[in-house]
Amino acid sequence: MKTDELIAALAAGTEPVDPRLPLRRLLLATLAGAALGVPLMIGLLGLNPQLAQAAQWPMFWVKLAFAAAVAAAAFAVALRLARPGVPVRRAAGALAIPFVAIWLLAAAALLASVPGEREALVLGSTWSACPLNIGMLSLPALVLALWVLRGLAPTRLRLAGAAAGLLAGGLGATVYTLHCPEMAAPFIGTWYVLGMLVPTVIGAALGSRVLRW
Repeated sequence: MKTDELIAALAAGTEPVDPRLPLRRLLLATLAGAALGVPLMIGLLGLNPQLAQAAQWPMFWVKLAFAAAVAAAAFAVALRLARPGVPVRRAAGALAIPFVAIWLLAAAALLASVPGEREALVLGSTWSACPLNIGMLSLPALVLALWVLRGLAPTRLRLAGAAAGLLAGGLGATVYTLHCPEMAAPFIGTWYVLGMLVPTVIGAALGSRVLRW
């Protein structure tokens, strides 16, 4: 068999890969992870009984927007890391924006308060439970995101795992806002961030193993 004939035989029956496939798969996993987190939160923690009143305060929406923005930015990074050779620098730079914003708000709140109030602004009344709860609520999304990335073609495995973990952490924190009564920016900028880091570290640790292909 000639070379040209061999190439034609190997190429027969192949179809081009849809370039939108990674986006669709990761988006579906993201939506499913968020959807699974809501009943998990309701069953284990319950909705904030004062949620309707809390929703009237701007800081509730700031808290929700911060968590959702982290999830969206991490989604963009994970999507790029799902494909070999795709640059991630701009997406990674955008990922810093919600963190810088909430830390600036936290700094402004601390500077505007008297020294005796600052500890309460940072600790609130639920600091010890917040990171663990966010980590717990992020687990369904973390499993789904890693599963989707495993079926794609990541080459930077630890980074891809960390991005999947941060995506899950952002989703877990978004769901957690429906339970959490805390409104202070210093609290959110400390304990919400630590909660998001829990699945990020887990994802980075698992990435080199579960994403290998």
